[in-house]
Amino acid sequence: MLIPQPYLLFLGDVTDPLSAKTAKGIQQWRPELCVGQHRLTSETVSLGLNDLTLEQAKAQGAKTLVLGTANAGGFIPENWLSTLSQALDLGFNLASGMHQRLVDYPELSAKAEANQCQLFDVRHYDEPLKVGNGLPREGKRLLTVGTDCSVGKMYTSLALEKEMNRQGLNTEFCATGQTGILISGRGISIDAVVADFISGATEAISPSFSDHEWDVIEGQGSLFNPSYAGVSLGLLHGAQADALVLCHEVGREHIRHLPHMAVPAIEATLVANLQAAKLTNPNAKFVGISLNTSALTEAEAQALCRQWEQQYQLPVTDPVRFGIASIVDKLHSL
Repeated sequence: MLIPQPYLLFLGDVTDPLSAKTAKGIQQWRPELCVGQHRLTSETVSLGLNDLTLEQAKAQGAKTLVLGTANAGGFIPENWLSTLSQALDLGFNLASGMHQRLVDYPELSAKAEANQCQLFDVRHYDEPLKVGNGLPREGKRLLTVGTDCSVGKMYTSLALEKEMNRQGLNTEFCATGQTGILISGRGISIDAVVADFISGATEAISPSFSDHEWDVIEGQGSLFNPSYAGVSLGLLHGAQADALVLCHEVGREHIRHLPHMAVPAIEATLVANLQAAKLTNPNAKFVGISLNTSALTEAEAQALCRQWEQQYQLPVTDPVRFGIASIVDKLHSL
């Protein structure tokens, strides 16, 4: 999946800022790709970008209209269809991270074909894939893993990519989720892949390379989350990672949506992920721990990072509060 850029971010008529997290992610990590925003009402949440009509955005070079919002159920509202249809008539491609597919609308599919435009349903993946083989491949890779889902693996991966490039380590971000794909413009939504092909899909996301130094592969789920552990294991095997970074939310009391499941201990998480990673890369190692410390004061967060650095003998940081340079510094020796 390779989505033409730059983007016009479509916010529809949503009024809940949390519903626009996909568009916000694109704006934060790839601001140079955002021509502007398109809103259906003045009450719609704003990203602070220029409000553009479809015609204005097209004239400014936008190639893809991105549905930058999410809602309960992941459906495309009926009152958006006229805007999407108009965009196709103007030559826009459409990209969506919704569960409901753009291609399931006959009108949109017909207009896309007539106007030689593409419909990108990034939450889905229907192309042929091979099973993983574990063969060594060229290039160095870093994978983010977690104590649970939604603990900051995508944020950490993008922060690492940015800091690694700043420090002169030529790095590319490899997306494995719908928001990451829209941010980078390419990738495979791993949770949409049939289980037998997860490791193979990961190998396809980060094949052999010699034109840059590192791939940073976005992690998904957790080996300790019974709902998503299979995806996490496939990523660990397919990534063939040289370096691992553990992500954790401080203060989380149980696995997300599963109050009967305790969040695993840090030591147990390090051991389990390293053991799984070594199946395809015997030299895999942890290079740091990335924390979400929003439940703590800044002073408490600093103290915890210092304490855990001593305890686990790894750089520990909150990338939002303190940056992630301490972890990247460790990569120069690999």
